[in-house]
Amino acid sequence: MVKKAELHVHLEGTMPPALVRQLAANNGARIDPTTFKSETEYAWDDFWHFLDCYDKAAATILSKDDYRLLTYDYLARCAQEDAIYVEMFSSPDHAAEVGMSYADHLEGIAAGINDAFKEFGIIGRIIVTCVRHFGPERAVKVAEQFVATPHPYVVGFGMGGDEAQFHPKDFASAFTLVSEAGYKITSHAGEFGGPESVRDSLEYLSISRLGHGVRAIEDAALVAEIAERGIPLELSPGSNVATGLYSDRATHPFRALMDAGCVVTLNSDDPPFFATSIGHEYDEAARNYHLSETDLENITRNAILAAFCDEALKEELLAKI
Repeated sequence: MVKKAELHVHLEGTMPPALVRQLAANNGARIDPTTFKSETEYAWDDFWHFLDCYDKAAATILSKDDYRLLTYDYLARCAQEDAIYVEMFSSPDHAAEVGMSYADHLEGIAAGINDAFKEFGIIGRIIVTCVRHFGPERAVKVAEQFVATPHPYVVGFGMGGDEAQFHPKDFASAFTLVSEAGYKITSHAGEFGGPESVRDSLEYLSISRLGHGVRAIEDAALVAEIAERGIPLELSPGSNVATGLYSDRATHPFRALMDAGCVVTLNSDDPPFFATSIGHEYDEAARNYHLSETDLENITRNAILAAFCDEALKEELLAKI
């Protein structure tokens, strides 16, 4: 099987409903029954409802051992699909919502990364994120914690959340703080925000990669610029179809962006919410975009070369493909 790598997945969004119920039971926490549509499915009907559902599920994570468990659980599933490397978005804001410290949050994730590596050989790294709709002030607070608390597994900084809230320039101070500390940056842009969201993010946020970036396809000059500058795109076709951005995978512009010379990668985003996995994304991309095994291997190479980990680890990972 083709070796796989993933750069865009929200750690709190990797939990299947069974794990959410398990954490809630372990912690004596009540989970809103409207969070689920069935034993194996979450209940949401648009992007904003999805964000609310995500927050309800994340609220069951109450301790660093919970973070250890969910991190291990996700990496174990990825390893079973021949993934060799995963960069996971962590959200200190969600940890803080339940009273968990930044340090405990990271310690729990790191323990899960270690456990999965020992058992499966899969390598995980962390991208700390702020949440756009929580506002610029909270983003600065996360950035300050990030810079003040270095960790060997933390390799970059990013931003997720609702693109309709605020403007990229509102977060420039947070991102400048991180950039000046020498870290690489990614940010969600060009998902529910159009091409202008991508342009503004490139202008104000010193980003090295684009989270989604898919709606750049609506601006040919922007696509050409992204290709020329070699800015990697963290594409998540299954997510974009599930949230209604595109009607089906066949109409998703993954292949068009690839053919335009953009550096494309495949990602699952929030896999159980979107009925997908990293393996499923590779399989569906091969089928819908007529990709050969060599194409898929090159997509994995793209991801490893675009990863925020150190060069020595990249060489080690490239040798596994």
